[in-house]
Amino acid sequence: MKKMLLFISVLFTFLLVACGQSSVPSALSCQDGSQPLKVGMNLVYPPFETRDESDNPMGISVDIAEAFGAFLGCEVEIVDVDFAGLIDALNLGDIDVIIASMSRTPQREELIMFSDPYMWFKIIGLVNSDYALANGITEDSTVQDILAIETTEFVGISGQVSYSLPLRLNIPETRVTQATDLDSAVSRVVIGDADIMMMSASPVVRNHLVNPDTTIVMWDPFESSPISIGMRQGEDELQALANTFVASLFEEDGLYEELTVKWEDTVRGILDRYGLEFFLTED
Repeated sequence: MKKMLLFISVLFTFLLVACGQSSVPSALSCQDGSQPLKVGMNLVYPPFETRDESDNPMGISVDIAEAFGAFLGCEVEIVDVDFAGLIDALNLGDIDVIIASMSRTPQREELIMFSDPYMWFKIIGLVNSDYALANGITEDSTVQDILAIETTEFVGISGQVSYSLPLRLNIPETRVTQATDLDSAVSRVVIGDADIMMMSASPVVRNHLVNPDTTIVMWDPFESSPISIGMRQGEDELQALANTFVASLFEEDGLYEELTVKWEDTVRGILDRYGLEFFLTED
């Protein structure tokens, strides 16, 4: 089923490219001021993509999107799209770029183009407490400790790294359950239907804090996942501009220095162990 869905998405993208994407305007059309740069993200992942008390988009990714728009000379419109639908929304022209904590993976690179990484999300584990106790797993255990337990049951979200990563680590598909969304994946870990969910640190820690008696966090990363700006195939000029923008983020007095001042306490309040720097280096 997964291979069939990937085939359909690849075919869909091929047809768009073959037709010249005639109905889809260039993302850089925003530079003439006639329309905003529509940035797609799923506003359910604080502190990166969320909403404030007045229901306005807020978060680290929102700040990056606004800065990218300013870099291009464009007004920005944040478009809230379910994460699983972001790539289709991009290729249909409903949004112009994706800035949504999206990992750059080989599968996604068959469908869209990406910029250089602007962050790296360490993929860590939300682990069922009973399973951890039975197998001697603690928050300081290693990935190899988990992979050595041949009965470990994994759960991940359809279309996300949390599902594809266990398979890439050669976990048999029979031991990897596919959930439709974050809440159902977390629920499986909480009740013990699955032993571990691999995901980026913010949702893992946040859901552990909601379920402190039934879960633990395992901090050793399974992978350092590159997070990049997504754009349609063939938008080479936009990709070059995006890469220049990304490089500027890391410079002295660049945007990341501002974001660290603004978001450090929030991120450290969520992760406890780490601040924003946790996401700014690959290692």
